[in-house]
Amino acid sequence: MSTSDAFRAEIHSTEADPATSGGLLDVLSLAAVVLDDRGRIVFWSPQAEDLFGYSAPEALGRPAALLLVAEENRDLVVELFTQVMKSGRRWAGSFPVRHKDGSTRLVEFRNMRLQDDLGDFYALGIATDHPTLRRVERDLALSLRLVAQSPIGLGVTDADLRYVLVNPALEQINGLPAAEHLGRTIREALPFLDVETIESSMREVLATGVPLLDQFVVGRTPADPEDRAWSVSYYRLDDPAGHPLGVAVSVVDVTEQHRAAADVARARRRLAVVADASVRIGTTLDLKQTARELAEVCVPQLADVTTVDILDSVLHGRRTTGEPVGPARFRALAVVAAYPTGAVQATDQTGELAQYDTDRVVTHCVNTGRPVLVARVTGQDLRRIARDDDAAALLAAAGVHSYLAVPLVARGEVIGAVGLMRARTAAPFDEDDVTLAVELAARAAVCVDNARLFQNQRHAALTLQRNLLPHQPANRLGLEIAHRYQPSGATSEIGGDWFDVIPLADDKTALVIGDVMGSGIAAAATMGQLRTATRTLTQLDLDPSRVLQYLDEAAAGMEHTITTCAYAVYDPWRAECHISLAGHLPPVLMRPGRLPELLDLPTGAPLGVGGVPFHTTRIALAPDDQLVLYTDGLVETRDQSLDERLDLLLSLLAGPHRPLEDTCDLLLRALRRPGDHDDVALLVARMLPVEPDPR
Repeated sequence: MSTSDAFRAEIHSTEADPATSGGLLDVLSLAAVVLDDRGRIVFWSPQAEDLFGYSAPEALGRPAALLLVAEENRDLVVELFTQVMKSGRRWAGSFPVRHKDGSTRLVEFRNMRLQDDLGDFYALGIATDHPTLRRVERDLALSLRLVAQSPIGLGVTDADLRYVLVNPALEQINGLPAAEHLGRTIREALPFLDVETIESSMREVLATGVPLLDQFVVGRTPADPEDRAWSVSYYRLDDPAGHPLGVAVSVVDVTEQHRAAADVARARRRLAVVADASVRIGTTLDLKQTARELAEVCVPQLADVTTVDILDSVLHGRRTTGEPVGPARFRALAVVAAYPTGAVQATDQTGELAQYDTDRVVTHCVNTGRPVLVARVTGQDLRRIARDDDAAALLAAAGVHSYLAVPLVARGEVIGAVGLMRARTAAPFDEDDVTLAVELAARAAVCVDNARLFQNQRHAALTLQRNLLPHQPANRLGLEIAHRYQPSGATSEIGGDWFDVIPLADDKTALVIGDVMGSGIAAAATMGQLRTATRTLTQLDLDPSRVLQYLDEAAAGMEHTITTCAYAVYDPWRAECHISLAGHLPPVLMRPGRLPELLDLPTGAPLGVGGVPFHTTRIALAPDDQLVLYTDGLVETRDQSLDERLDLLLSLLAGPHRPLEDTCDLLLRALRRPGDHDDVALLVARMLPVEPDPR
């Protein structure tokens, strides 16, 4: 292809469609007029017809001064024309021109001399409407001034999203001079921002023409050591015909507003977490459950991994002094993570006992009673946080980068510590987090301490009660015996249930089961008194009703005066049992080949009521018959009637007779529920054959 061919192709490719063309030249509607050296019009453009009103046939060949200039201005125009033609110097200015309709219009001119290939001279005049030109100039000057002096960052890109204009405010915001913007895309100029989102927004605006306003962007530029926030808006720029030229971007720094909103959001989050803690922590008196509730409140709202540990000395009732005391021994109560992470393996597992030297962060925390913040964790810090080097390596591999230890202080005593770690959460712990963690720990510490005190009291009551209960009773003549004692669930106190198997004269055996109303150490102590009194009375070989009568009188002088009791005496030589009840549930009688039945006995009144007689019932028994004595904790629930539960008890005992130990396990497994609020005593006796009574 020749050069001339390429030029013609270029001309052809850039020809505008008159119906759709548009641009600054079209707005100005530049008219072109060519005069020969005598001042006659030899060229007349369509725009000249629009500007002056004369068509080409009307204008061509006529002297321009006569056609377009009023008589009083002709001499001046001729003089100017002569100067341009002789000197070749250009002339520019505005001049009043006569329109075809008789009106006079001010027209802006640019005149210059032309020479053709024959050496002839011509004058070219480029003209446009003067008011239109001044309006465009004012608009352009105003736009440039606004862009240059605007406190808002302004930038313009072309259709390829390359910068073609950047104002000083945007230079300052982006930390780059204009020269490093121009000709480059945002991806090339500012690669550290979220360029995918920004460019996607710009392409959407370029394609649709619909502005995107107040898009929130957070990031960091070379001018910013810390994250900043901007409100960014995008507008498509079109030419007068509606063709997209590029995208205008306005950027407003809203960092302060963003930080204020973030502060408000953090305050609301703190209130929400504290409110959540008030509801979720302390729902039970179980120490481990309470500690786990605290850890779960902290994750993930405050930390990625949370540990709760209690001082071993506090757990065993030895108070701390609040002064530095050297190494600290902890019992791990809870470990909770927001997601699966190796950091959990680096912590002390629940129930483990661990000792930390005085140089460890958690030891310093409990010894001083103050939180310890390690905002940005180093390798050396991890060795002061973890229990050993292996655990420190696990924490490093898990990405733990920030750590906070907060003491648990209850009633002026440091009882343990909460450890908070961040790994996936990018932001390190700050003073606001310390404030929130301290408040959570303060609220939770009392609940943890209450659970700890209850656990100690419960342990003491359970120990007392187990010591008061009989050890494995020896099988008596004519009897096989199995028994169980099961304390209440972790959230309830120890009760006063007991059982006893007492040897009597003439090979007889007393079977006793009872339930002191109330709970705790006092109920256990009352149970011990009644058990001792019962054992004393049995040596008098009294009728069961008389034994209960004396126990009733004894119970009246005790703190816990309401006690139910079943007292039975079995005589293996006569194969009979004498039973008396004091407000207690009836025993179950099981006979081979028959359905179990509740014995129909006079119920009597609980011990301690006084004035109510007791009755003794004689029951004949045969070998392999069984008696099942139990306390109400086995069958009473809050959501089923007592009759329903007793029917369930009988159905469980129906069928082939099992070994007595299996019967005990079956009843406890089927009738007890985790967390039941009452303890249970269970006594099962099976009658064995004996040789005939030699008497």
